[in-house]
Amino acid sequence: MTKKIAFIATDGYEDLELHYPRIRLIEAGYNVELIGLTNREIKGKWGYPFLPDLSIEKADTNDYDGIIIPGGTKNPDYLRRDQKVLEFVRKINEQGKLIGAICHAGWVLISAKIVKSRKATSYFAIKDDMINAGVIFEDNAVVIDKNLITSRTPEDLPEFMKATLKFLES
Repeated sequence: MTKKIAFIATDGYEDLELHYPRIRLIEAGYNVELIGLTNREIKGKWGYPFLPDLSIEKADTNDYDGIIIPGGTKNPDYLRRDQKVLEFVRKINEQGKLIGAICHAGWVLISAKIVKSRKATSYFAIKDDMINAGVIFEDNAVVIDKNLITSRTPEDLPEFMKATLKFLES
């Protein structure tokens, strides 16, 4: 059975951090769905529009083998304010499924309270937030701690995707 990966995003997502991993996963044969806060069209940081497949209200963690949360500044800031998003992230983590977070997406992990005493990385601007939340911070292109895979910027996406695909293939 083909694995299904959810992307959770809203307005202000970093375009490359959503579309590059999404395309790579599709190329590798995975099913992907975009979960939004609502069903309305969202726009990336650089204006690229995207229509979610479903809203967080209708998303069930049992339907997915993992999630990827793109960064951008606005996207994770809006996502971390939504209790259903945080509950979704917590459940995926409890189930040991993939959680990929890029750039500022560490804010969602912090608000979901799943990073204390775990190794991770993020965009440098939220390094202090990550450390204050109990993260064992590593400034590397990709950091893996069990089911948690984190990266810093769009430049790290090739390494992020290698790690993500390896995790999903195991």
